[in-house]
Amino acid sequence: MIKNSFISDVSQEEKKEKRGSVEFQIKNFTNKIRRLTSHFELHRKDYLSQRGLRKILGKRQQLLSYLAKKNRVRYKELISQLDIRESKTRSF
Repeated sequence: MIKNSFISDVSQEEKKEKRGSVEFQIKNFTNKIRRLTSHFELHRKDYLSQRGLRKILGKRQQLLSYLAKKNRVRYKELISQLDIRESKTRSF
């Protein structure tokens, strides 16, 4: 059931904005991260998926830092919309 809700959210967002936009990519990575996090509740020792999760987290962090440098207002809106924390390591 959880998987279907993620798919429906992404499919609705695809219609509204372009797939190549930074915001869409960050939303897509966030949905993947949430899906993998729920997967780890059942499969704690799935180390290969943990590596994939770390890679996705790094890519999302790079996109978030890029968006924060280019357009701070859109960055703040996206952070509040996705309910994720701001980056502490970099000052913008």
